[in-house]
Amino acid sequence: MGNYRAKLSRAGFQEAEVNFLPNFPRGEDAVSLEQLRLQIVDEVKKSEKNHVLITKLMHTTFALRRREIISDDLPVGDILDRWPALKLESQIYAEFHRITNLTLKNHFYAVLDQHAPRLQSSFRKKAARTGKVSDVLSQLFRTYDLQEQVDIHARRAVVLLALPAYLHEDTSTFIKTWDMMHSDEPDISEVPLGLLLIRANSSDATFFCPEKIAVLVEGNIIIDFPTLADAFLVIFGLTYTLHLSYPKCLANTFDFIQKVLMGLEDGKLKPKVLSLKNDLLAAE
Repeated sequence: MGNYRAKLSRAGFQEAEVNFLPNFPRGEDAVSLEQLRLQIVDEVKKSEKNHVLITKLMHTTFALRRREIISDDLPVGDILDRWPALKLESQIYAEFHRITNLTLKNHFYAVLDQHAPRLQSSFRKKAARTGKVSDVLSQLFRTYDLQEQVDIHARRAVVLLALPAYLHEDTSTFIKTWDMMHSDEPDISEVPLGLLLIRANSSDATFFCPEKIAVLVEGNIIIDFPTLADAFLVIFGLTYTLHLSYPKCLANTFDFIQKVLMGLEDGKLKPKVLSLKNDLLAAE
């Protein structure tokens, strides 16, 4: 697979923020921090993990980890082997906070839910027109409108699925679908960063609420979730924690999430992203 890690600056991230290399804690050096890293590895292996201890150790070893990720340019697989706690949802959020000082889950859902009605309105207007993008959006909303039960998870999912289409992006290499009852396991070996929607059957009723959604990194399932929004959120968090570049096929989508929804602004917005941002501001 090779190493998919790249400078986040290519995606417009602030150098001081993402490439920040803190000093080792007072009284600690590489040798002592390595011992703490080994303790994290042992703790993560336990069936009953001490999450308070893991968080404390991950906080103390943050400087060592960032040096390995930023300066040593380790492959992603090696990083996850050395720091298996980065496969835990809580630690992905904690690491994101250490890097950006933002609470990822609370902030993301607050702004997504705030803007979801206006975003969906813009997407539906586009779906009513003609053209390739409109056709994709129209099919998506036809399926969504047939859902017997629409809850907050489905509303978040339709916005996140429609966003790339509206921004003229193709999710076919980012989002894979596996119908467990009707097909063999999908080939995900060539997916550098993406999602796998795992469904018990292929009916439209399960499109927005599959059995589970797995997060893929370099062709491997890292973690899975019951909702698409949670999985999408963790993908975004992993781009920071593992110093990953955005999937090229969804550069506009992640740019919108980073700079508009999360408020991590840096430099100019791409035209399509800026247009959507202006639509949101105009509606407020």
